[in-house]
Amino acid sequence: MKTYTLYSWNVNGLRAISSKEVLPGVLFPGLPAHENIDILCIQETKADAHSLKPDITRIPDYFFYINPAERKGYSGVAMYSRTEPESIELGGLSPEFDSEGRIITARFPEFVLMNVYFPNGGASDERLAFKLRFYDAFLEKIKTMDAAGERIIFCGDVNTAHKPIDLARPKENELVSGFLPIEREWIDRVIAAGFYDSFRLFSDEGNQYSWWDYKSRARTRNVGWRIDYFFVNTAAKPFITGAGIRNDIMGSDHCPVTLTLEFP
Repeated sequence: MKTYTLYSWNVNGLRAISSKEVLPGVLFPGLPAHENIDILCIQETKADAHSLKPDITRIPDYFFYINPAERKGYSGVAMYSRTEPESIELGGLSPEFDSEGRIITARFPEFVLMNVYFPNGGASDERLAFKLRFYDAFLEKIKTMDAAGERIIFCGDVNTAHKPIDLARPKENELVSGFLPIEREWIDRVIAAGFYDSFRLFSDEGNQYSWWDYKSRARTRNVGWRIDYFFVNTAAKPFITGAGIRNDIMGSDHCPVTLTLEFP
C-alpha cells in the first residue's frame, strides 16, 4: 500500500514561521518532529526563493517548490514533498490571477494536488469582485479536470466559512466577507460539481476552527472560523482514510488541516 499524509497551512509569512521556536520541527519550528508529513502545502508565504534561507528551501528528503507573487512580501504558496511530482504547474488560471502567486499544481501517479491561496475579499468591493472572479475561474478549471477523469485534491485557505457551524459567531458575520451568501454559495457549487469537504466526511462537530483573529486574541477563547480545507473529487474520495484540524499547532493565526490517503 502507498500512503500519503498531507498538511495544508497558511503560515502568514514563511520567514516568520520558520524563526518561531514553537515546537521542534521536522520541517521548521511549529511542526512536531514525530509527524510523518509526506506533503506540506503552505499558503501566504510572503516570500520568493531568493529571500529565503537555504535551511528553509533545502530541507533533507524534501523537494521544495514555491510560487511567489510579483508584489514583494505578499500572498504566495509553497510546497514540500517527499516524493518528486511528475510535474509542477505554477498558476494556470489567467495573468490577472497568476501574478499573485496563488496556485501550485503537483501531479503524482495517484492524484493531482492543487495548493491554493484563495483571495480575501474583505479589503474593498474591488477585492471581493476579484475573489469571486478567481472562484469562478478555479471552479471551471477543476470541473474540466474532473471531466477528464483526474483524481483531484485541492487544499488551502479558501477564505470562506461554508455553514454556520463553521464559525463561532455566524449571526454577527452575515455581512462580512468570508461568510457572505455569495461566497458560501460558491462552496455549494463546488460540492454540486462532485467535490467533498473532506473534514465533513469524518466529523459533524462544531467548534472546529482553523483561523482566529490575532488582534482580539480569539484563539484563547476559540472564537474562530473554519476557512482552510481539503476538497476531494469523487474519483479521489475512495482513497481518503482521514481528515483533521491540528489546532494544537501554533505559530500562525491559522492552524494546519490534514488529509490522509491510502492507495493499493
